[in-house]
Amino acid sequence: MSRDAVLLLGGGGFIGRALTRRLQLEGIPVHVVGRENLASLDRLLPLCGTVVHLASATTPGSSARHPELETGNLALTLQLLELLQTQPPTHLVFFSSGGTVYGNPATFPVTEACPIAPLSHHGAGKAAQEILCRTLSTQGHAVTVLRPSNAYGPGQNLRQGFGLIRTMLEHARASTTLDIWGDGENVRDYIYIDDVVEATVRFVGLPDDAGTYNLGSGVGYSINRVKNMVERVCGAKLNTACRPSRDVDVRGVVLDNTRLETRLNWVPSVGLEEGIEYTWKDLKHP
Repeated sequence: MSRDAVLLLGGGGFIGRALTRRLQLEGIPVHVVGRENLASLDRLLPLCGTVVHLASATTPGSSARHPELETGNLALTLQLLELLQTQPPTHLVFFSSGGTVYGNPATFPVTEACPIAPLSHHGAGKAAQEILCRTLSTQGHAVTVLRPSNAYGPGQNLRQGFGLIRTMLEHARASTTLDIWGDGENVRDYIYIDDVVEATVRFVGLPDDAGTYNLGSGVGYSINRVKNMVERVCGAKLNTACRPSRDVDVRGVVLDNTRLETRLNWVPSVGLEEGIEYTWKDLKHP
């Protein structure tokens, strides 16, 4: 039986939709499984040599006061691992979170060797899932862990408390007020969707890979700098309201991509302001 197909668990989200389109363009069979149709995993896994685990039902904000919400993500990962135990060697690519698992790292940019010290329940849940996924390697499966920064770009849906660039552009379009938590100087690393997809597709072509990799731009931008870029691109001032800082918000994190660049011969191709322009055009003319 051929196992050339790729299974995307949680593939109905932003990254999953973009990755599905790219795989289809490459002529690679792809099966998308969401939380609502997990029963199909038994049927599809024997067809798939690669599983990309993108599924997550939480954000740092959504589980901040409700840590029990993270149990759903853990349960799904454990269910997948149980099913994979009965399969021939399979390459599992798990999407963790480079923006939350490191907490507030002591140095910029942060490498994969830096300690995991999440501040949020969401980050702790991702860290726990990383460890669980790696145990699969003891049974002959290859496990790649990706720690992406903040992905953005055309096709990203508006989601409460998630996706700063998409949220800013929506406020610019609707002339509504953006809440900024803290002083606006929190620093993040932003990665354009096409660059995320390109790196992931290259890992699909490396079925024996077993590493952990940061996946970001390698450049940090404060919320205030991103706001200025959005205003330039949109040609209008954003209305903002300052809110108290939150405990779950990392003060600053920028990802070191050296390991990924070396493994894949890959570098990010789209700069932040250029990516914001592409996203803005897509919102205005979908």
